[in-house]
Amino acid sequence: MSPSSPSPAPPAAAPPEYTERLSLPWWLWLGGLAAAALLAVELWMGAPGVRAWLPFAVLLPAALAGLAWLGRIRIAVRDGELRVDDARLPVRFVADVVPLDAAGRREVLGVGADPLAFVVQRPWVPGAVQVVLDDPADATPFWVVSTRHPVELAEAVLAARDAARP
Repeated sequence: MSPSSPSPAPPAAAPPEYTERLSLPWWLWLGGLAAAALLAVELWMGAPGVRAWLPFAVLLPAALAGLAWLGRIRIAVRDGELRVDDARLPVRFVADVVPLDAAGRREVLGVGADPLAFVVQRPWVPGAVQVVLDDPADATPFWVVSTRHPVELAEAVLAARDAARP
């Protein structure tokens, strides 16, 4: 390469990707399984035969499945989209992202909440983000999504939005 030729442009940095799973804390697993075991003991009540093992064989796996289902929500920012479970929001429609602590989330989702907002809220996760939308074809004014890392998620969405703009 000669000194007079222009140097190749450095490759554009890909926006950072973000992933998170809103799994249940250990104490909810413990409480859910204890409640299922207590109910199974109440149904058993010392009876012989099938009633001795059937409540445990049904209720404990059902409790495990229910708890796993509650902790299934995944949040991701990748490929120019904010993905919350099976909902997808192209980042080009994002006007702003506001990280919320527990008090801010309570205020946004409280008495004056907008009924058209898209909300994925988990009570065991204290933080959230409010994603304000700018899409004239959509009546949804904003999304509120629970997250354990509101600042990081907000930064990832804004970085993806800025990278998607020409």
